[in-house]
Amino acid sequence: MALPMLPGNSLNKNLGKDKFHKSQHFDYSNGVRMMVGSGKPGIGGELLLGQKSQPNYSVFPNGEGSDTPSWVAFDKQVLSFNAFFQEAVPQKREEKYRVRKCKIYFYLEDDTIQVVEPELKNSGIPQGTLIRRHRIPLPPPDDECFYTVHDFNINQQMVLYSRTFMVTDCDPFTRNFLRKMGVRLNPPTSTPLDPYSNLRQEKSMKPLRPYERLDTLKQFLDHDRNVLRFFCHWDDSENMFGDPRELTLHYFLADDTIEIREVIYPNSGRDATPKFLHRSKLPKHSPNPKRQPGDITDRTVLNVFGPMGQGGRYILDSLKTGAVHEQFYKDSDLTLGGMVNVWGRRVVICDCDNFTKEFYRSKYGIEDFSPVQYKAPLAPKPPRPVPPYNGFGSEEDSLCSCQGLLPKPPQKDFRKLMEKDRQGLESNVLRFMGKMVTENPIDRDRLFIISFYLSDDTICVYEPPQRNTGVLAGKFLERGRVKKPGQELFKSEMSQYFSAQDLYVGARISLNNQGFQLIDADEYAFNYMEQHAEEFPRANMGSIISKIRSIPEDKQNEIKQFLTLSDPGNTGLIPYEPFRGLLVGLECGLSEHEVMMLGRCFCERQQPEAEVGLMLAVAQDHLRKKHFESFSDMTRGVLHTLRHRHTGTWTRSEKCVLAAVRFPAI
Repeated sequence: MALPMLPGNSLNKNLGKDKFHKSQHFDYSNGVRMMVGSGKPGIGGELLLGQKSQPNYSVFPNGEGSDTPSWVAFDKQVLSFNAFFQEAVPQKREEKYRVRKCKIYFYLEDDTIQVVEPELKNSGIPQGTLIRRHRIPLPPPDDECFYTVHDFNINQQMVLYSRTFMVTDCDPFTRNFLRKMGVRLNPPTSTPLDPYSNLRQEKSMKPLRPYERLDTLKQFLDHDRNVLRFFCHWDDSENMFGDPRELTLHYFLADDTIEIREVIYPNSGRDATPKFLHRSKLPKHSPNPKRQPGDITDRTVLNVFGPMGQGGRYILDSLKTGAVHEQFYKDSDLTLGGMVNVWGRRVVICDCDNFTKEFYRSKYGIEDFSPVQYKAPLAPKPPRPVPPYNGFGSEEDSLCSCQGLLPKPPQKDFRKLMEKDRQGLESNVLRFMGKMVTENPIDRDRLFIISFYLSDDTICVYEPPQRNTGVLAGKFLERGRVKKPGQELFKSEMSQYFSAQDLYVGARISLNNQGFQLIDADEYAFNYMEQHAEEFPRANMGSIISKIRSIPEDKQNEIKQFLTLSDPGNTGLIPYEPFRGLLVGLECGLSEHEVMMLGRCFCERQQPEAEVGLMLAVAQDHLRKKHFESFSDMTRGVLHTLRHRHTGTWTRSEKCVLAAVRFPAI
């Protein structure tokens, strides 16, 4: 019973379809409008009336493998075959034909063929690529088709453009590929012998008698750009207007040649020639007698018979009966002190460079390279008289005005200035405490600070203020170099100035006719002298100990007895003042500075206590620079963590409080 035409009772045939286009029924074929839609389906791919459905399978079964095209699957895969062909050689008695070997390459990606003949040396025929790579048609009557991989096999003939090639063998890849395709390979065959190749091989097996051959390539490759350099001397005083000359001899290890250049100094009166001897081999026994053309040759011909050119014969002098033998200089002939005959000129080898010394040391084991002195010793230069100082300007300025027409300012020691100038905490200033040496009782008690600047050897004297002295304190002597007393003012020699070695504790110095005695020094001066003991002999502990060891034995026993009485408890320590009095009373030549160096060297040093005020000042200055203001929060947090503890050590809790208030770390 038919269902009524109501929604839900009828089936929609368009459900599931995604194609609703019409098929194209008209097209151009060879430029002619034609109807081509007789076999095409209708809308959505449905069959029209009278059409039959096409089967969805092919005539051949689906194979296993990739569906990629051949130009991708067989890219860079080539089949290689060995082949040969015979070429007729007319009008030649030695051969009738030639067997030419070649390679046939079949490219699987596009079925193209290339034929290549290996090149032979001196073959006389064009070789290389015989057929360029392209698709080759089959021989007639099948010339409309092209060669494919199924047409190849070994031990069979192939006709390529009317030339018959005999395929003899193939490589392993080609053999495996053809077997996988199901091709049954024929047994390989051999290539016939070429008559002309056999003839050439027979001639090569019976070569002509070789002549002497000197191989210099290895020497050139091993020693290229390696040159030995010698400094020589040639005495030409015997000739008119001759004089001794200096020469430079270059020996080239690459080819055993020698080149000589003359050393010409400016204003010597000689023309600057480029070379004294051009680069060539230098014979030992020169000058040689003149030779006729043809006397010196590589090969000596004894006899020539037969026609000239092809077919002629000649005999060479294998015993070298008429050869000219010449001896040339080698590297073994060049030694220091030896003589070299340079075309009749006696040249003496005097010295060499470092590379030459290393070469002779490694090759010949020579160790003595003492140079030969050929120059006469120079006459002593007379001293230049210097006029005495006239009192104008400084002595250095007056001396510079006498050394040239154009006066120049005196040069300062800038290197010493840069090394000894103030650098951070290193002041490079030695400060001493001194007293005035005078009979005046008022000036006798005055104290002075004498500063010596190591950068320019200048001295500055400053008097610190003292209470109830009646003397105005301040700068006593302006900074400058101070001359030592007892020197003549107007003299030719330079005056001597006070140096750092003249200042030490106990020394008496005269600064501008005013005597001072140094009684003490600051810690920096003592430390600097101890660190540079080689410059300050009175701070050198080695020289001080040697002076003490030179004391007589009777006084040494006195010293031991004094030390025993001064240390009854055997603690190993005695006061400094009795120790100083003992050394001063022995009169062993020790100065006050050396006694203080002994005390500083063997004293018991105590660790200085930390100055709380200085630490607080540094911390407050750091906090002020960092703009820290949360002092109330920090105090409240620290007191909260310390309310149940009585120790003053910081724990992790206090560190957390400081981190919470963003306390800047020092």
